[in-house]
Amino acid sequence: MSLDTGLDAHADPHADPHAEGLGLPEGQDGPADGPTFDSLDPATGDVVGTHPVDDAAAVDAAVARARQSAGWWAALGFDGRKEVLAQWRGVLTRRIGQLAAVVHAETGKPHADAALEIGLAIDHLAWVGAHAEKVLGRKRVSPGLLLSNQTASVEYLPLGVVGVIGPWNYPVFTPMGSIAYALAAGNAVVFKPSELTPGVGRWLADSLREVVGDRALLQVVTGFGETGAALCRADIDKLAFTGSTATGKRVMATCAERLTPVVIEAGGKDALLVDADADVTAAADAAAWGAFSNAGQTCIGVERVYVHEQVYDRFLAELSDRARAVHAGNDPAAKLGPMTMASQVDVVRSHVSDALQRGGRAVVGGEDTVGERFVQPTVLVDVPEDSLAVTEETFGPTVTVRKVRDMDEAVALTNAGKYGLGSTVFSAKRGPEIARRLRTGMTAVNSVISFAAVPGLPFGGVGDSGFGRIHGPDGLKEFTYAKAVTRQRFKPVLNLTTFDRTPEQDTTFATLLTALHGRASQLPKRPRKPLRTRKD
Repeated sequence: MSLDTGLDAHADPHADPHAEGLGLPEGQDGPADGPTFDSLDPATGDVVGTHPVDDAAAVDAAVARARQSAGWWAALGFDGRKEVLAQWRGVLTRRIGQLAAVVHAETGKPHADAALEIGLAIDHLAWVGAHAEKVLGRKRVSPGLLLSNQTASVEYLPLGVVGVIGPWNYPVFTPMGSIAYALAAGNAVVFKPSELTPGVGRWLADSLREVVGDRALLQVVTGFGETGAALCRADIDKLAFTGSTATGKRVMATCAERLTPVVIEAGGKDALLVDADADVTAAADAAAWGAFSNAGQTCIGVERVYVHEQVYDRFLAELSDRARAVHAGNDPAAKLGPMTMASQVDVVRSHVSDALQRGGRAVVGGEDTVGERFVQPTVLVDVPEDSLAVTEETFGPTVTVRKVRDMDEAVALTNAGKYGLGSTVFSAKRGPEIARRLRTGMTAVNSVISFAAVPGLPFGGVGDSGFGRIHGPDGLKEFTYAKAVTRQRFKPVLNLTTFDRTPEQDTTFATLLTALHGRASQLPKRPRKPLRTRKD
């Protein structure tokens, strides 16, 4: 859930991010003689931590360590892995305040929002431990009548080592959607966190190391685009990426060098649709949270709103009131933090400026509220559909609102975009019907972003939002390969896989096939047309 990551790409605020004996794993001894970089507090510019710039050799070494542990981890089986993941879940839960302090320091988001993100990740970790065997374990499959002498089964086996390139905007919840599911499926993981949040990645790996001792189940490599590219080229079996569409394309191209499969969760430009019979107050509240929370740095955040003309004025008034009631800052009353990636401020400014120059109006905020580190909520109306604020991912606390004559127009405008990640519908009677018509991977009806918090639901998009799925049964299977097995129980009456097959057996096969399937595939009889007679 971020614009760019590593390819090119209620807590004590004074808590030490590396306290309580969370030592670095063997082979990850922190900054040494090589190049290093600093992670910074985006609100102040202060240095939070110093980390190594891992080169290709360091990445390969991390993958090799993970490979050594992958066999042991897979051999533990579902019950053994479930126990380890439960112990890790306990560590995360008991130290949620400490981890939230690291997230706050590196992203600037409020401590309460950091704790919320971690809590959701913990819930997903619990789900994968409880459901992995049911989803991936061996199941019998009917062999059919032609092969009734066989038994058939399918199971989903771990790939081996999975690479994960994670984002900075939700540095725990988003990568854990790949890490936890890959681990539960029996894989070891090498994780490259964003260069903006390396401390969060280290903290996660250190905490799991406390549970599994000297096993390298979760290795972390840190650095910039070259480190991410090295992970793509390393001896991994699959790579899961979250970031911008442009960076996702580079990830795919690099992974293609080794024919390494990828999962891509790219950008979004999510829409919220408000029908005439919607609860307008609830819709405005959802739109405000979806657009402005985490300073708008959410790939499934609300960036466009299409409102039925019958409730447009009331909705806009309520949304505007809510936008004015929250602000970004460092003070205790601030609900929003700074822009984590400094360059994103210019993107937000350019989108707002373009919208205003194209005839749009800012009913709340505007260009003047885009500061150096903090961006205040902005509500834009009368914005053309081909403007940057509508067509491109803004990734800031801004939202466009448009009046529509009906939900048919709202659906058409929503589907006209190139992205297709999430969406939201508010309607008393037609919510599910409208949701099915939206070309997005996920839709929340009468709530916002709720689909991401349900561990059993797949998460992912279509179009420029990427492909593949994390979360849910689909997310578990994403990090496995299907293994099909047949076993002969007794010799067949009609052996079809032999050169000793006789013409009589071929005739028997044809007769049997016709009996089984011929009638079902028979075309319906058509009434015979009367013969035409020539007129003299």
